[in-house]
Amino acid sequence: MKTLTLALALAAVALAGCGSSDKEKAASTSTPTPTATATATAASGGASAGGGQVVKLAADTSALKFDKSTLTAKAGKVTLSMANPSGLPHAVSIEGNGVDKDGNTVQKGGTSTVTATLKPGSYEFYCPVDGHRQAGMEGKLTVK
Repeated sequence: MKTLTLALALAAVALAGCGSSDKEKAASTSTPTPTATATATAASGGASAGGGQVVKLAADTSALKFDKSTLTAKAGKVTLSMANPSGLPHAVSIEGNGVDKDGNTVQKGGTSTVTATLKPGSYEFYCPVDGHRQAGMEGKLTVK
């Protein structure tokens, strides 16, 4: 009889412990959600969490070119974010006024990004994958 009573008491303690940890888990997982949403909203609104500007473009699906040939941005931290819906690998790079930075090369469905601190002036953006820039995959970035 003592063994049965002890087993029931241990089971009750174990169940009580599980119930409180589930509530604590629920509370801790719901707390970060507003922060994550706020960060995603800020980034999609044209500014990153660091105060810079994000300029979006995409690779063309039918030719070696971008969907835009001219871009503008404000001086400061600028990120070019290029979606790649094409079946070819692509990347995005910035060059000019002492800046020469390459983004990551991505396959179909990926996003290549490059970030630089830019002063007012003219820059070139292009795809650094061999032969793509020469084939016309480039454009002008004006920083004001």
